[in-house]
Amino acid sequence: MVKHQPLQVYEKQVFVSFVTGIYGCRWKRYQRSQDDSSRWECTWFIILCGSFLLLLFWIYFWLVAQNDFNDFNWSVYNRSGEWSDETIPILASTTVGFSYVTFLLILALFHISLGQQLNLYWVHKIGVLATLLTTISGVVSVDDIWGDEWDILLVSLQSTAPFLHIGALATFTALSWLVAGYVVRKERSTLQVTVLVMYIIILLALYLAPLSFTCPCIMDRHSLKPRPDIIGRRGAPMLAPENTMVSFNRALQHGASSLEADVAISVDGIPFLMRDRTLRRTTDVSKVFPGRQYEDASFFNWTEIRSLNAGQWFLESDPYWTVDTLTARDRSRIGNQTVCSLVEMLRLAARANSSALLNVHKPPPEHPRHRSWFMDTLWAVQKAGISQKRVRTVTWTPDTDRGKVRGLQQSTNEKLSVAEIRQRGITSLTLHYSKANHKDIQEYLTNNVSVTVYPVNEPWLYSILWCSGVPSVSSDAPQVLRKVPYPIWLMSQNAYNFIWITSDLVSLAIVIGIFCFQKWRMSGMQTYNPEQIMLSAVTRRASRDVNIMKEKLIFSELNNGLNSSEELSLYPENGYARYSHGGLSR
Repeated sequence: MVKHQPLQVYEKQVFVSFVTGIYGCRWKRYQRSQDDSSRWECTWFIILCGSFLLLLFWIYFWLVAQNDFNDFNWSVYNRSGEWSDETIPILASTTVGFSYVTFLLILALFHISLGQQLNLYWVHKIGVLATLLTTISGVVSVDDIWGDEWDILLVSLQSTAPFLHIGALATFTALSWLVAGYVVRKERSTLQVTVLVMYIIILLALYLAPLSFTCPCIMDRHSLKPRPDIIGRRGAPMLAPENTMVSFNRALQHGASSLEADVAISVDGIPFLMRDRTLRRTTDVSKVFPGRQYEDASFFNWTEIRSLNAGQWFLESDPYWTVDTLTARDRSRIGNQTVCSLVEMLRLAARANSSALLNVHKPPPEHPRHRSWFMDTLWAVQKAGISQKRVRTVTWTPDTDRGKVRGLQQSTNEKLSVAEIRQRGITSLTLHYSKANHKDIQEYLTNNVSVTVYPVNEPWLYSILWCSGVPSVSSDAPQVLRKVPYPIWLMSQNAYNFIWITSDLVSLAIVIGIFCFQKWRMSGMQTYNPEQIMLSAVTRRASRDVNIMKEKLIFSELNNGLNSSEELSLYPENGYARYSHGGLSR
């Protein structure tokens, strides 16, 4: 009687150990398995994929929302009463969470490609769940505080859609290796058919997606309009305190052709520049008038307002992380800034031969200048000596008040039809970028209605508005847009069609090739005859990477010899054994 234990060769599988060890804490060979993953582990894989997609959406949102970080912090300030850059902790936590989930997803995909059973470690399950819940709470909070900002996602696709399409196409083409390996198995199941159908539908949708793209920068370069003028929105608030003289000077130095300011009326009828309802954020009113820090700014007289410091807050809070770039002279000048009057700003614009865009805030009904605010504004324009044709006013007032500001060019931040614009006597529109789509802009320009879009702080947004033909944009960052001499990308329709069709054809060819290869590979494995497997010779060698368990042959002779006609033949040169007929040979 012969008991035969085959020779087994165990090579250290460093990569497999790394993948299964980090993902499921299965560092040893005996802990791993190539059996099908349980439904519970498949559920966790789906949760991991969902977390990745949500974080991918979340991080993309914050990347394009950089254009409006100042508005986000201002919205938080209006709720909390304290100014701080709330985007820093959000970006840091999002980056850490996205990196963590992406790493786990890559390990999971390696498990699938290597045929290893999925078994996510319990610590990772807690981490993934915590990351998912944190991201969901962040989405809900932003929707509550900053719900209008979701519009930037659709706007950004006008610039990023062609590139996102190529990236998605490459990703799903690569995933065809895993999909094909799963659906071409000999066993057939409903899940396999479902996976294949879903994959084909998504792939076809990606192939046809460019038909729905609206990208202004896909155009003939000869049709490109002149570069949009840049309006310094509250000056250059990233480089100096907003609505101060030093901020307006900085804007002009960085190429701004116009200046934009927020105008309020003091209790004694002096127009001054202030964005907030109160003076708390941008002045030292809490020190000078501690009992009045929550009072409406328009209920202070000009003497009181002028006594406040309007620059020290910028140096202390550093809202844009730019204070370290300032020289000692700049810091000293900024630290001594006071609240700017409308007359001072308009005189600066007149000397620079630039124009002005005024956002006039009508005083509350109990204010003594409630009915004469327009005369106060007109008086300041006349006193500054600037031509009224170079001053545009944007007021949040009824149409009955709009006609009182005569002689000034009137604008509105409402999106109106051309007929309504003519009826109200408005000469221009000042629109948020979310309201300014390419089609409407072309209609306004065709009917000689000037359009200014705000806020435009990022080169990608400036580029698509440039391609749309917008004549001017209002920006918090004129120093950034100054460095954009040409749209960041511009492509003819024929060139893009070629790239699109070529990408689709290459992807389709790769996917078909992968499915055919996987089918051939699986069919070869299924038709392989195990009886043809012979042990290969293994040369003895001292190596830490190869552990050899020698074959053990246990002989026991019953009835004074072998009763079988088979013969066990041993090959001493390689240490292996085989059976042959006629006896046992060495």
